[in-house]
Amino acid sequence: MKNLDGKYPLRIKIRSELLPLVLLVILLVLSIYFVSSNIPRIILGLPFVLFMPGYILMAVLFPRRGVIGNIERVALSFGLSIAVVPIIGLILNFTSWGIRLESMLWTLAFFIFIMAALTWFRRRRLPEADRFGIEFNLSLAIWRNGVQNKYLSIILILVVLGALGTMGYAIASPKVGQKFTEFYILGLEDKATDYPKELSVGKEGRVITGIINHEYELASYRLEIRINGLKDNELGPIILEYEEKWEGEVIFVPQVAGEKQKVEFLLYKNGEPEPYLEELRLWIDVRE
Repeated sequence: MKNLDGKYPLRIKIRSELLPLVLLVILLVLSIYFVSSNIPRIILGLPFVLFMPGYILMAVLFPRRGVIGNIERVALSFGLSIAVVPIIGLILNFTSWGIRLESMLWTLAFFIFIMAALTWFRRRRLPEADRFGIEFNLSLAIWRNGVQNKYLSIILILVVLGALGTMGYAIASPKVGQKFTEFYILGLEDKATDYPKELSVGKEGRVITGIINHEYELASYRLEIRINGLKDNELGPIILEYEEKWEGEVIFVPQVAGEKQKVEFLLYKNGEPEPYLEELRLWIDVRE
């Protein structure tokens, strides 16, 4: 073959890229649910978010070959993806599903499947010669005769690869924010009101206590309740994953009468001897 001099260029043609595109989406969904490693998720997830939605939308809008160039099609695919994904997220934000991994995953996958079906339908109505397909011409003559196009293609490829690499690094090595734990008490109506103010000796006081782990790691908590500095009750260990929430009803029982008695709620973390958080307290009047 004399493909090196451009007389007989080597051509690679994919008649329909829709099936491989759908298979990649299915592979990503399976990797999310059944593969613990983040590497395949990142490899498949970046094009799934940054390229596929815009590309499949371009395929629906321009099913005919030659309407726009391949470079323009690729560039517009990235641009449309950047527009489509936030719009889908905005719509999900006003639904009961919210913006979550599962909701975004299934919504984008459903969008790609529907657009792929519409693309297939529109292409079927065109003559086979006019249908868009992916085609590579490996010929040196193309590079010799189109120096400007060659440099534009190289710059576009480098920009895309740089953007994907930067995004992949940011996802693989996310910046850890401030580590903290949310610790709060509520009344029995699940509101920050109606706390116990007056009790009798030996009568139970009840409040709802909540803990939310923002420590970026698994944490073990112990809750201790003191009345006038004396230990009255204890709960734990409460083991929470990162971003996991615990909420439960706790009881304290005053044993001595008196006004303005201090009820303290102390939170210990990971078996440490000193309280991790100790700013929550109530003041109660205890009668005989």
